[in-house]
Amino acid sequence: MHTVVVGTSGVTASDVLAVARGGARVQLSEEALAALAAAREIVDALAAKPDPVYGVSTGFGALATRHISPELRAQLQRNIVRSHAAGMGPRVERDVVRALMLLRLKTVCSGHTGVRPEVAQTMADLLNAGITPVVHEYGSLGCSGDLAPLSHCALALMGEGDAEGPDGVVRPAAELLAAHGIQPVELREKEGLALLNGTDGMLGMLVMALADLDMLYRSADVTAALSLEALLGTDKVLAPELHAIRPHPGQAASAANMLAVLKGSGLTGHHQDDAPRVQDAYSVRCAPQVAGAGRDTMAHARLVADRELAAAVDNPVVLPDGRVESNGNFHGAPVAYVLDFLAVAVADLGSIAERRTDRLLDKNRSHGLPPFLADDAGVDSGLMIAQYTQAALVSELKRLAVPASADSIPSSAMQEDHVSMGWSAARKLRTAVDNLTRVLAVELYAATRAIELREGLTPAPATRAVIDALREAGVQGPGPDRFLAPDLAAADAFVRDGRLLAAVETVTGPLQ
Repeated sequence: MHTVVVGTSGVTASDVLAVARGGARVQLSEEALAALAAAREIVDALAAKPDPVYGVSTGFGALATRHISPELRAQLQRNIVRSHAAGMGPRVERDVVRALMLLRLKTVCSGHTGVRPEVAQTMADLLNAGITPVVHEYGSLGCSGDLAPLSHCALALMGEGDAEGPDGVVRPAAELLAAHGIQPVELREKEGLALLNGTDGMLGMLVMALADLDMLYRSADVTAALSLEALLGTDKVLAPELHAIRPHPGQAASAANMLAVLKGSGLTGHHQDDAPRVQDAYSVRCAPQVAGAGRDTMAHARLVADRELAAAVDNPVVLPDGRVESNGNFHGAPVAYVLDFLAVAVADLGSIAERRTDRLLDKNRSHGLPPFLADDAGVDSGLMIAQYTQAALVSELKRLAVPASADSIPSSAMQEDHVSMGWSAARKLRTAVDNLTRVLAVELYAATRAIELREGLTPAPATRAVIDALREAGVQGPGPDRFLAPDLAAADAFVRDGRLLAAVETVTGPLQ
């Protein structure tokens, strides 16, 4: 099995995906173990002094003014975990929790947190055993880190709370640790705080959303190309020289993908036939500009994610010169902003796809296609309500595009008086990505049916490959009305698991 080695300089996005979704094992590097031991020596030395040090010998947040005597410090660290494990609502998905655990381990291994090597090793042991703490939907304000979600994970390290085993069954964490020979940790100075104070949940969801959107943006180029083809549009607007004079890289890539899909089509270029058009509608002609802007937004988000993946996010931090300094690096604003930016881009991509679908179904704008792509319009309703479903999804995408990071709600007796809401931004983006997949599936379903109704015209080889693969997947073509939900679910799965791209790329080669 693939192993991710965690050192002092962070992890990569591919490392996160391998652990969160691929079940990869985790190993601590020798460099990380040495850095952990060195930082712990500094914390132990400070703990032995009478001077109060935040996180080592004081309370937390608005209670930081109290100096904690040595005999109460272990209790203090246990208590912060127990009290902060206050999440509510539905369980968070397994891949999110595994990503969160790895990313907290990444910061711990930086040597800036003062956590003992044995605590870090236990964190790795939980991941390797497939033990996933139960984390709840609500509890993080995205400042001072994803406190409640991380606390539920730290609670499991202590052998408390509930967790899901590798068999998918939720049991008391103590039982699961014992079953895998893992000794619960006894937290010491600063360790409880260090396990809670990071942007790990929102960052993990950002990394996974970027991976999903990388696939979906290429898929959207395919569905846009198929809609252009079904509407007898022109591919001249995709010429690289046109996009070179407005040099946005995402736009050029999207146009190149559409052009590759349409190569050899017998349906494009008929816009001057029976119903002459000077230009195609915006939803067709401007597809590369809209998808390209989203791609460029993703590039910025990926830059932020990469910086955060290399960061050590904790408060206070242990510096190489022996100082332990408070800071605000736990604030989630950098991650929260790009999560919200992506939600806006996702909503717009879904919106333009829905407009193309609606055009395919409207006999006044579809250039010769039957109303609603129905077999016998009037007797059959065709894809009328499939478009309603798509429209409902797009409307939800627009609501999800309202930024969470523009909000802030004070907490901790006004000590934490400006928060990022990054966890909320991540949660709604995750829903948006899920719904975008469904929106593209409806466009795919409509466009392939429309192309098959263009009798006497030959689609592009890549389009033919898509239609053949879709039909082999059990998604039926034109015909009388039938129970439509299973077809839409199968089309959704076809997009979601990458079979759409795989079918296209057998003809085009890898898309950009």
